[in-house]
Amino acid sequence: MDLVRPQTWAEALTLRAERPELVPIAGGTDVMVDLNFGRARPPGLLDLTAVEEIRGWSVDGAVLRIGAGVTYARVQAELAALSPGLAMASRTVGSPQIRNRGTVAGNLGSASPAGDAHPPLLAVGASVEVASVRGSRTIRVAEFFTGVKRHALDPDELIAAVHVPVGRGPQQFAKVGTRNAMVIAVASFGLALDPDERRVGTGIGSAGPTPRSAPAAEEHLAGELDWDDRAPVGHGALRRFGELVAEAADPIDDVRGSAAYRRHALAVVAARTAGWAWDEYRAGEGS
Repeated sequence: MDLVRPQTWAEALTLRAERPELVPIAGGTDVMVDLNFGRARPPGLLDLTAVEEIRGWSVDGAVLRIGAGVTYARVQAELAALSPGLAMASRTVGSPQIRNRGTVAGNLGSASPAGDAHPPLLAVGASVEVASVRGSRTIRVAEFFTGVKRHALDPDELIAAVHVPVGRGPQQFAKVGTRNAMVIAVASFGLALDPDERRVGTGIGSAGPTPRSAPAAEEHLAGELDWDDRAPVGHGALRRFGELVAEAADPIDDVRGSAAYRRHALAVVAARTAGWAWDEYRAGEGS
């Protein structure tokens, strides 16, 4: 197996175009597991760990740009104020060692329905910046996932960064599993409130062939919230929100949980996270 290690982003894109069969690797937290268990044996790896250009983040107006080499540990430590939902999700990823190696871009590249970063990215309407020697383009996260562990990247493209709208209101993330971290989610849920646009964003993970949003639930809750006076939201409205989130899911039975349990769990965590986020907004926090 070949190991190719470019030193610059331009070199990485050239190698990607010349050898699209190479599997990109940054933290290696997904790829190396597949290699160790014999589930994958690619011709070679395109090791991006030496590419400095993808290891930074910046803010341009209301958009946070997270380079493809930024680790979960850095998201958690440096970006909690700008992207609280993503920082919450990052805290639940694996062990400290995994968080020090793994990246949000790598999570997207794996395109697992259970990826922890996906629900909060969906909830805020993030997009993925991809590049090749032909140029660059952005893909909405909602359109990035095309099937189980499949994505919209062309064979010669690499993920350059993730563009995340800076949080303008409270955000939440909840993960259901046998424990809070070091486990693949049975179900997960991301929520974002945008008081400026009076919008609710959602993201569902590990409950369908791809991560997805719950548009009917978003519309329902946005219409129930008293954005001006910040009055308490009724339990019935929260319960119905949870039910609509569960209806948007398309789970299966597997070794980690049944489809029925996943729907029930999503209904519960969606209602709870919505209540937590609204309480935060009413208290004047996260706004």
